[in-house]
Amino acid sequence: MTLTNIVRNHIVCTAGHVDHGKSSLVQALTGVDPDRWDEEKRRGLTIDLGFARAFLPDGNSVSFIDVPGHERFLKNMLAGVGSVDACLFVVAAPEGWKPQSEEHLRILELLDVKRGIVALTKVSITDPDLCELAVLEIEERLQGTFLENAPIVQVDSLSESGLDDLIEEFQNLLDETPVAKDSRRPRLWVDRVFTVKGSGTIVTGTLTGGSIRVDEEVVISPENILSRVRAIHVHNEGVQVAKQGSRVAINLGGVDHNDLKRGSVITKQGQWFLTACIDGEISVLSNINHEVSRRGAYVLYLGTSEHSVRIRVLGPNVIQPGEKGSIRIFLNEEIPLMLGDRFILRESGRNETVGGGRVLDPEPILKASEAQPSDSIERIISEHGWIKQAHLELLTGVKQVENAPGWIVHPPLLKRTLLELQNQINEAGPLGIEVAGLHGYERAVIPLLSEVLVEGNYLRNAGSENMRDHPFLTELESSLFQPPDPSSIDRRELRELVRQGHVIEQDEIFFAISAITEAARVISSLLIDRPEGITVAEIRKSLNTTRKYALPLLNYLDAIGVTIRRGDLRIAGKRLNEII
Repeated sequence: MTLTNIVRNHIVCTAGHVDHGKSSLVQALTGVDPDRWDEEKRRGLTIDLGFARAFLPDGNSVSFIDVPGHERFLKNMLAGVGSVDACLFVVAAPEGWKPQSEEHLRILELLDVKRGIVALTKVSITDPDLCELAVLEIEERLQGTFLENAPIVQVDSLSESGLDDLIEEFQNLLDETPVAKDSRRPRLWVDRVFTVKGSGTIVTGTLTGGSIRVDEEVVISPENILSRVRAIHVHNEGVQVAKQGSRVAINLGGVDHNDLKRGSVITKQGQWFLTACIDGEISVLSNINHEVSRRGAYVLYLGTSEHSVRIRVLGPNVIQPGEKGSIRIFLNEEIPLMLGDRFILRESGRNETVGGGRVLDPEPILKASEAQPSDSIERIISEHGWIKQAHLELLTGVKQVENAPGWIVHPPLLKRTLLELQNQINEAGPLGIEVAGLHGYERAVIPLLSEVLVEGNYLRNAGSENMRDHPFLTELESSLFQPPDPSSIDRRELRELVRQGHVIEQDEIFFAISAITEAARVISSLLIDRPEGITVAEIRKSLNTTRKYALPLLNYLDAIGVTIRRGDLRIAGKRLNEII
């Protein structure tokens, strides 16, 4: 069966104690031995992650991630159980519930796995009464967990007894399991890195969040390496596009395999927020015998990555066993995270799983003493005050509607900004307020104000006294050819009067528009008797002004083509009759 024939694919991880038959069961279901290493085959012990695929009768498929059960390889197990749709929880009938059964169950719960099937293995070599006792014990252990109502299927990998029943239960389970969501933000946590002769660097992982295509450019974090997708395989079949919810092998161009590791993350550039500090909610396991505080050597597991971290408890100084609390986590490198990502916290000194939880804020901006993180997007908006729509989507994975052009603003802050800006406009003179003098947030909300106008570089109330009614214009009109000195007017207002065309400036002398029209009329009358030209003195006398004002006025008339200078005379220009 090829990929084109598959309707849906789900990712399922195994879980359970060492030597309970997880790998044998996967091999019986898929025909593929998930133990890849010679040492694993020699010792009969799963050390690292294994992968295989089974086809269901309805045409769908299941990608299995087989995890090691031994406590020494727990970090490998943790790398395999993120981003899965369901689990295959394995308990061996002869041995029953064991310590790693319990720890794996708690880890799956902390990672918010919600669906699963329980397989009771090795039933062919176990007395039926002992099998029944094992089932009763499993039911008791699973009470109150996400597997409380999960089917318990008795199987034997060697004899293949019960495999058909198990496949049927998988089909029933996955029919009710949503397929991976396409949020158009692909992310692949790398679980293997290797080379293939002639191809170069290959990485594998479970693709979530969106599709990746051949020839697309991707970024690798935390190494901050740009690369191009040369080829893609999904379960050994070459494809042009890998969709979310697939087990994927990607051939990366231009990157050495020694530069990458398990825990590297493949994303598209600009689609994720890189962070080394997060606020999160943690559920502390009830079976640990100590409180959780900032003291301790902690290791954080996110996706397939493992990080030595420092933590600070937010609020109370400690979190007691069995309780929830908020913590700030400090990583030593930046990785792409968002609201809701799940994590596991272990303490390396005690070699125990402390608890796990989810990211509540990938970009905490309040001091730890003030932070009260939650999964509320409104809380993130309120703490930022002003945040770009694209940036908020990086943090939360949710696209919010802008409530100000270019911004998402905490509503009380937006209301206060609008009120303060309106007060500035109301208190300003007829010119209004200078737009260039406003800060970026104030400029952003101008379109939200009603009854305001932007004229040039100024913002004023619409319908209010405008520049046409400015007192300085009245002064200029009352003395056309001996205009008053502009010292009485604000220089900004004077510049705006000139810009709006209410005032003419020439050689630092300011005239009313009507002065130009009246001067042209007077000069036209003089030229009727003296068409060969008139002198400055004659014009000055007719306008009843001085040389100080007559020369700038004539220079302006020359510049606009009303008059033409010939020596000491002025003659009619082409525009003389237009302006009268």
